[in-house]
Amino acid sequence: MKYLLAIIVLPILCNYLNAQKVFSVKYESQADLNVFVVNNESEADLKVFKVKNQNQAKKNKGKWFFTEYASQSKKKIFFVEYESQADLKIHFVDYKSQSGWKNPSKKHLMY
Repeated sequence: MKYLLAIIVLPILCNYLNAQKVFSVKYESQADLNVFVVNNESEADLKVFKVKNQNQAKKNKGKWFFTEYASQSKKKIFFVEYESQADLKIHFVDYKSQSGWKNPSKKHLMY
């Protein structure tokens, strides 16, 4: 019964974990994900707002908190130089309300 409950509850809880706590690594080989920053939000898979408090970075909604140490993050990202190298294209937005997924098929990359 415990295992059945875990199978049902864990995927639901994943939506409430701090999946948006990220750490920017120096080398591509250290990263979970390659990210490219696009200039136009229309080209982005995800519109990202940088939050100042890690408690605001819950759920997979584009609100990122950049951690000081890799061990504190949920995802380690590497900013690539070319769009063709990226797993995920992002655009930084000015307001929290603008953040979110434009390409939901890539949402799994941040879980």
